Parts: sequence; C-alpha cells; structure tokens
Amino acid sequence: MLPQDHGTGIIWRLYRTARYQERDGGVYVQIVAPTDSTVLILGETGTGKELVAWAVHELSPRRKGSFVKVNCAAIPASLLESELFGHEKGSFTGAVTQKIGRFELAHKGTLFLDEIGELPLELQPKLLRAIQDQEFERVGGTRTIRTDVRFVAATNRDLKAMVDENQFRADLYYRLHVFPLSVPPLRERREDVPLLTRYFVQKHAQRMGRPIDEIPTSAMEALTRYDWPGNIRELQNVLERSVILTHGNTLQIAMSDLGQTSRSSVPGPSGSKVSEATERQAIIRALEDAKGQVGGPDGAAARLGMKRTTLQSRMRKLNIARQYR
Repeated sequence: MLPQDHGTGIIWRLYRTARYQERDGGVYVQIVAPTDSTVLILGETGTGKELVAWAVHELSPRRKGSFVKVNCAAIPASLLESELFGHEKGSFTGAVTQKIGRFELAHKGTLFLDEIGELPLELQPKLLRAIQDQEFERVGGTRTIRTDVRFVAATNRDLKAMVDENQFRADLYYRLHVFPLSVPPLRERREDVPLLTRYFVQKHAQRMGRPIDEIPTSAMEALTRYDWPGNIRELQNVLERSVILTHGNTLQIAMSDLGQTSRSSVPGPSGSKVSEATERQAIIRALEDAKGQVGGPDGAAARLGMKRTTLQSRMRKLNIARQYR
C-alpha cells in the first residue's frame, strides 16, 4: 500500500481518477510499470514525482521487492558514491566497517534516484555502467557485484539543457531518457485542489485535535484560483498554517499566503459555481470508482480523504444522485 503519512494514498487516487489520467503521464504509468525499462520522471518541485515513482514500483512485478530511495541533492558529493555503491572496511578514513550500498539493497526491487540532475559529473560514469551492465564495485573494493535492479529517476531540471552546457553526461542522459513521464503542475489540474484541500485539512486537524469540519466555498475558490508555484507541497504547508490559525470548526485560510489581503478579492457566485462544478465531478468520479459505496475503507469518502458524514452533506448540497447515497 502507499505510504499514508505523506498523503500519497489520496494523491495517487487523484492521479488515477482526475484529468491527469487522461493526459501525458497517468495512462503511461500503467503501460511502463510492468516492464523493466528505466523511467525518467520530469516535473516541477512539489508535484509528486516520488509518488509516481512509487506507483511505477507498485504496479510492477517487482512490487514485492524493495523500493529504495536516494536523494542525490541531499547527500554530500563526497559521500554519495559510498551511499550508492557501498564501501569496504578501511577504504577511507572513517570506514570502520563494510557498508552495503543502495544498489545492493534494491536487488530484485526498484531504485529511485531523486534529483538526478544534482549528481556530480565525476560519479556519472560509474552510475552509467551500473545502469547499463547491472554491476559495480564497492568503494575500495575489487570484486564486481551484480544486481537485478529497476531504475527510476526524477528531476525538476532541464537535463537536455544541462547536456548542452556540459553539466550532465549525454550518454547517461540518453540511458535515463528511455521512458520519460511528465508530471503536470497543480495550476494545470485545478480540479484536484478541492480534494487535496479536504484531505490535508482533515489530516492536520486530526493531528492537532482541531474540530474543523467546514471549508467556506469562497475559501475553496481562492485556493483553486491560486497558481501554486510550490505545487502540492506549498498547498499542504498553507493548509497546515491555516489549521493552526483557525478557531472554531470553520477553516480560516491565511489569505496573505495566497497574495490576497481581504475577502473582497475572493470571486463571487460565478466563481463559486465553477468550484462546485469541479468538486461535483470529482465526487461522482470517486463514487463510481467505489461502485456507489460512500463509507468504509474502500468507499468514496476514504478515497476523497473526508468523513462519510461530510461527503453525504456535500452530496446533498451538490444534488448528487440518490443512488450514490
């Protein structure tokens, strides 16, 4: 199952059920996942690239194996080679024991190389060999180790431009670029914002013990209109701050976070209709996926990240067909 603590369950359901499924990436995840081909996930920061990588693993024959992650930007360059390939005892100062690298840990599973654009140039030839030949040596070792690993990489950088500027090896780029997947930014799938908002508000309200069960339509419209340059990560952070600042059971959005200073900047009834239309469509889609079941772990409410009673209330307000209740 998907790791729920990051909200990936609801977000992946959105990828599967919302417009993204019909565009560049969603359908192709299910096409490429059963293969062993290398996948390169492209998209802005905060769009959920790790989630797509996890989906590729979960929909593949390797799902019973390990899903091993390496963030190439978070590990110092001097330690990254050891982190990837491991090292032998005494191979460098501080190497007091032998270490198994992420490549070995991912044997029979998937290795996810996040922020691959940050990989140092001097390490790229060894990575290329490991991907092409499925073999490598530990740092300080002489024995060649063979593995069976599926590679998925992700970046928010333009790797082709980096190749042209000699900042990334062309041979590694083309080896990674076997099957590219593009993850659209949140501003291109605004219909997802209401579902994500309800999920994150419920998540943070439960964690903080806040009895928040209502989100004003005007606030939802303001959230939907905003462009979200930080994508889902920014949305989650704004909603967490809003939950902290809310007194009572009605969510109070920190409008300054959205570049708005007062309610007068929130659109009127016409904007509300647009917001309700997209929400109605998303609820109907979730009900269809749940075969009309509202409650329960596989019901529409769980799929949307909200309480059963909240969903029933929204269904009544949006005049959704009685057979779904």
